[in-house]
Amino acid sequence: MNLKPMTGTATDSQAETRQQILEAAGEVFAEAGFGRATVREICRRAGANIAAVNYHFGDKETLYGEVLRHSQRKAFEKYPPLLGVAADAPPEEKLRAFVRSFLLRLFDDGPITWFGRMMSREMVEPTEALDALLKERIRPMADQLRGIMAEILGRSPKDEKVRLCLFSVVSQCVFFHHCRTVISRLFPEQRLDAAVVGQLADHIACFSLAALKHMPDAHNRKSKPPAAANGKH
Repeated sequence: MNLKPMTGTATDSQAETRQQILEAAGEVFAEAGFGRATVREICRRAGANIAAVNYHFGDKETLYGEVLRHSQRKAFEKYPPLLGVAADAPPEEKLRAFVRSFLLRLFDDGPITWFGRMMSREMVEPTEALDALLKERIRPMADQLRGIMAEILGRSPKDEKVRLCLFSVVSQCVFFHHCRTVISRLFPEQRLDAAVVGQLADHIACFSLAALKHMPDAHNRKSKPPAAANGKH
């Protein structure tokens, strides 16, 4: 899939139409996923002629790649992986920041959530865009989290237990997106939006740190779970 942005110039009207299609496509792809999204529905929401997608992007696949790039840039500009936490901060603090950033990209309002929601779908319904995303964004993030896990455990980043612990942390984060419908039906009192991200991040970080502390042969550092944020973020 071609993820390179379209080159060339366009009139103001053409540029506006292209942007409207991009915004509408972000909504549709985030809601329905690539496979179930239709060009017809994207154009309907954009108020554009159905031929406009081919004119501005070439095809649905290229449009999807453009939306991923656009939404990725917006999401990480607002919520970088460590949210400004210093590189020399304790790994426990970096873990909580990483989790909070991850959840905010899933539960913030509007376009910011597109990338997180599309990536959650890519994990279970991969498209041709996944390889480029792995190189550009996912692998660097995985390496960053792996480094945090390694520091907490006092192990090499390549250690199998470090890798498995990374999987466990990410799994807790995506659970709240993938199982959102079931959670809401089983526990209607449980909010799943940006307002509770601080609370969820604290829980995941504290739960994970407690488990990491008791891992066999774990580093004997005296880790302190991050203070609860009382739902604030």
